[in-house]
Amino acid sequence: MRPLSRHKNPLGDISVLYVAVMVRAIRAEGADPTDLLQRFGLDEQALGEPEARISIPRFMRMGQAAIVLTGNPAFGLTMGRLSRPVDAGIAGLAAQCAPTGGEAISTLIHYALLTSRNSRGIPWTTNGGREAHFYSIRPYNVFNFFVVDSVLAAWAQFLRTVTGHDGVIERVTVEYPSQGHDEVFEQWFGCPVRFGAEGNSLRLAPGIRETGSLQAQAAMYEKLFGECQRDLLRIRAGWSTGDRVKDMLPPLLQKGTPTLAAVAEKLGVAPWTLQRQLADEQTGFRELVDETRRELALEYIRETRASLSEIAWLLGFANPAAFHKAWRRWFETSPGEHRKHYLAEQAIKGIR
Repeated sequence: MRPLSRHKNPLGDISVLYVAVMVRAIRAEGADPTDLLQRFGLDEQALGEPEARISIPRFMRMGQAAIVLTGNPAFGLTMGRLSRPVDAGIAGLAAQCAPTGGEAISTLIHYALLTSRNSRGIPWTTNGGREAHFYSIRPYNVFNFFVVDSVLAAWAQFLRTVTGHDGVIERVTVEYPSQGHDEVFEQWFGCPVRFGAEGNSLRLAPGIRETGSLQAQAAMYEKLFGECQRDLLRIRAGWSTGDRVKDMLPPLLQKGTPTLAAVAEKLGVAPWTLQRQLADEQTGFRELVDETRRELALEYIRETRASLSEIAWLLGFANPAAFHKAWRRWFETSPGEHRKHYLAEQAIKGIR
């Protein structure tokens, strides 16, 4: 069995806890997940390692394979229905002990980094926890529709679990365009679902934010909340200034080449301070931008079906020609040839 990735993936990574939910959902659909797990180099024992993570692109491919295996295009909703607070790790355990539905979903989302990391940014709540928002890797294709479905459905199921109510959501927005299953989604969420929206979000139904959690426990909430905070600080404490800069760059690249001043402002430091800190680490802002672009470009070419022009846009290049020029500088070949050879190798290995 190939070892699980424990290192930071440029497009993000996710705990195998979520793969375990996928396996549970496959079985609930009446299919056997054994071959799928083997195809992706996993087994039941690997899913018992809560600290292990896999790349989000790999998780996306597994989800699409599960859709094909089960024949259910709304497979992400099945995953959501079968999600439990514990499947979100310690963040889920802490969140279920929160006093109200609003504080519960806010806690769950605030500590999402403990079990998953998305290159576009972390999920967030607004309006005192009444709205929950989720970033997805873009552009959309058959590989990442289900990720949005499963995340939003898991949040809704979490609220149903902690409040004891079925009608917990007032409105759902989904960033990708309708795939022709609108009625299935509206029936599952029990509210209007708007596709082709500006972002992915849930709006809690009136009163759910204030509704007491059925599993509220003040002492355990304080204890587990504190453990979540310490774990989050440990993760971020291990980041150098360069790591923090690179973590912020992917979503900014879609607006063109980021400036040092813009990143410094997000980090809460003066531009000259950031420049000095990077120099102390024997690197520079331009080098980090180029390094981030190179790492993301390799992942987009290998792990997504995004066109070369889409990748050029995602990486902030002025045009596809500029992306091609940079790729040749990095890898001494063309991006199209690299993708062709890589996919051929994966097909031989039986991974795709």
